[in-house]
Amino acid sequence: MGKITVETCEIAGLKVITPAVFEDARGYFMESYNYNDYKAAGIDQIFVQDNQSASRGGVLRGLHFQIRYPQDKLVRVLRGEVYDVAVDLRPGSPTYGKWHGVLLSEENKKQFFIPKDFAHGFYVVSDYAEFAYKCTDFYHPNDEGGIMWNDPDIGVKWPVPEGTEPILSDKDKGHGSFAEFTKTCRR
Repeated sequence: MGKITVETCEIAGLKVITPAVFEDARGYFMESYNYNDYKAAGIDQIFVQDNQSASRGGVLRGLHFQIRYPQDKLVRVLRGEVYDVAVDLRPGSPTYGKWHGVLLSEENKKQFFIPKDFAHGFYVVSDYAEFAYKCTDFYHPNDEGGIMWNDPDIGVKWPVPEGTEPILSDKDKGHGSFAEFTKTCRR
């Protein structure tokens, strides 16, 4: 019980996980995380903190990263639907600055594994979404970094409806460009 299916992405290290879901007339059961299954799939991390957020439709959170205390993340949606994005910030990576996006929803129950040294963000596609993620390091409030969500050098194709703007926090509105990050923040 609890086996998972793992899809690799065109960017090394990123993985999309689909858990086995057992449904019947009563509802469903699934293991949302089993260390042994993930380790067998090449995800051998110790997660030390779980986080959860709720957002209304049209909210975009990101693109965020940690500077001195990078985290691996395992993200999923408990309710609703989000378009989740990871951007490769690994120095020397052949896919540096490239992005990958995946639709995560309460229906498909997919999870997205994002290794250290990636920027991360998501856009809420549904009217409301609850988002949960595991991290391999604790939150350090003075260790946050960000890149503007619509940076033209990265070119994320967010599913924002034409003629609308995403809802951003003041902090996310103030993020700099990928070019600025490359000049000043690379480890």
